Amino acid sequence: LQYLNRQWHKLSRYIENGDYPISNNACENEIRPFVVARKGFLFADTVSGAHASANLYSLVQSARANGVDPYRYLTWLLRGLPLAQTVDDYAALLPWNMPAEVR
Repeated sequence: LQYLNRQWHKLSRYIENGDYPISNNACENEIRPFVVARKGFLFADTVSGAHASANLYSLVQSARANGVDPYRYLTWLLRGLPLAQTVDDYAALLPWNMPAEVR
C-alpha cells in the first residue's frame, strides 16, 4: 500500500487521460533489441570493434524504424556508399530516402 500511495499521482494521471496505455509492453518490446545488443558489445575484442557493431546495429534499427527491410537496406546502402562524395549523397542513403521500389 505504501508503493501505491507513492505512485498515486501517476495513477491519477492515467485515469484522467484515456489515451495512455495501461501497459508499457509495446515500449519494452521496442527497446529489447538495444538491451540485447548492449550485452553483446561487452564481448567486443576492441573499442573499434564495439563501435563498428554499434554503427551496424544503429543502421539496422533505423531501417526497421522506417519500415524498411534491414537486409535490403544494407544491400542498397553498401552498393551506394562507395559512390557517395558529398554530404547530400550520404543523406540520400538514409533509410527514409530509400526508393519504394527497392524496399
